[in-house]
Amino acid sequence: MMDLSEAHIEAFLEMMSAERGAAVNTLQSYERDLKDALSFLRSSGTRLGEATPDDLRHYLAHLAKEGFKSSSQARRLSSLRQFYKFLYAEGLRGDDPTGILDAPKKARPLPKTLSVDDVTRLIGQAEAESEAAAGGEDALSKLRMHALIELLYATGMRVSELVSLPASVLSQNGRFLVIRGKGNKERLVPLSQAAMRAIGSYGDALRERESEEESPWLFPSYGKSGHLPRQVFARDLKSLAARAGIRVAAISPHVLRHAFASHLLANGADLRAVQELLGHSDISTTQIYTHVLEERLRELVQNHHPLAKQAKKQD
Repeated sequence: MMDLSEAHIEAFLEMMSAERGAAVNTLQSYERDLKDALSFLRSSGTRLGEATPDDLRHYLAHLAKEGFKSSSQARRLSSLRQFYKFLYAEGLRGDDPTGILDAPKKARPLPKTLSVDDVTRLIGQAEAESEAAAGGEDALSKLRMHALIELLYATGMRVSELVSLPASVLSQNGRFLVIRGKGNKERLVPLSQAAMRAIGSYGDALRERESEEESPWLFPSYGKSGHLPRQVFARDLKSLAARAGIRVAAISPHVLRHAFASHLLANGADLRAVQELLGHSDISTTQIYTHVLEERLRELVQNHHPLAKQAKKQD
């Protein structure tokens, strides 16, 4: 015999179908979610229709303990919210116990990145191709790709900042580059010797190319913007990665930006310094890289703490 809570679920599903026109898959999802909550609450002697906010908190905590992702927990809570709104609207209970519940916080995914070896292979491939193409028809495009890769990994700039660099960069002799980022804010980033050499070689080839008028952009294009579109660079980067033997799905301009930040932190850079170099206005944005710091600190303790050293000797 169906108990009262099951009857409430059936009534809710009928309303969602008849009045809201919910699809079959949606109704099945609601039914699974609600019956799972029903089963958990029943095991502790509580009826679903009479559950308190604390009862539902215990249920969500149970889901977290069972390893459910925050997105799955949030979906279950959303189903419960719809169910209790229905009970309240129908006068089957006088309050909504989900009203004061906070949705589970979604864990911020760790950024994709590349190993130092992968980046070295990528840059090596770009450099080798630019040298092999010397004097050929596609020499300029190969030199451009090498310069783009070196610049991106040396500075960690956003791809939009990279492709829109002004041609005046070629007249700069210093070790630093001024980047105009979000909100028109400027920041100063250092250049590696390799990046400076790649820009120099590309600049020489660019000047030799016959052109009726000089472009104001470092990486000119015939497109509407006048400079290399970021989508074109992203496509060419994947093609280069494939030739370098790197998994294409793992590569993008943004992944190289993440590699820049992760490799700096892994080698002892300060989080605040990385924040400045990336052009983040808020340190909380840069804190997605704290997993790198945590790993480095763990290795630091293992390698340098006296007790850790003693434990290694005993092993």
